[in-house]
Parts: sequence; structure tokens; C-alpha cells
Amino acid sequence: MGMAHYRGSCQCGAVSFEADVDLDRTIVCNCSRCKRLGSVLAFTAREAFTLKSGEENLSEYLFNNRTVHHLFCKTCGIQGFAYGDKPDGASMVAINVNCLEGVNPRALASHAHDGASA
Repeated sequence: MGMAHYRGSCQCGAVSFEADVDLDRTIVCNCSRCKRLGSVLAFTAREAFTLKSGEENLSEYLFNNRTVHHLFCKTCGIQGFAYGDKPDGASMVAINVNCLEGVNPRALASHAHDGASA
């Protein structure tokens, strides 16, 4: 697949975004949050992500080391993405692939990440 341009949104459509992302490197994580959400995650540079609508409809959740800004729609509760920083300090976005149009996340060869032990 490689890098491609995708559109995504929450369930109700109040929050929408576009991103250039590589779906060949998706992960599933077993941390207390990702496990419960069933997220399939893809990561991209902050510059490759555009929030198209719904900034005013986002609510934030911080947990653990409080460095990843989990953002979800106040109306439908869906978390489409989160903002954070890579270990080198570069800004990144974790995108919930379940929210991307035209993508079947269950068909991707996602790698397991042991976030529960991190």
C-alpha cells in the first residue's frame, strides 16, 4: 500500500479529518485504552494530518504519562485520532484506522504492540 491520502471521521460526522498515512505499518495495542476501544492504529507526521471539521466538538482524555492527547467526539464518543510526540520530539498523530473511509482495518497485517507492559 505505502503512503496514501485518506479521509476519516467519527460516527456522527461532526469531526472529520484527512491524512497521508502508510497502512502497511498499523498496530494493535493491548494497553488499557486501546484494548477496550479495539483500535487499529497508524501513525503519521503532524504535518500530514488536517482536521477538517469539528475542533469545537472534541473532548480530550489523558491517562498514564499524560503525553498522548486522546481526542474524541463529544456527540458520538468515537476517538478518530490522538496527538503526541515521537521519542525524538517530533509531533505525530495516531489515527484510528477504523475511522478511515474505504479501509477494512481487519484485513491489514497489523503488528502487536505490548503497551500494557510499557
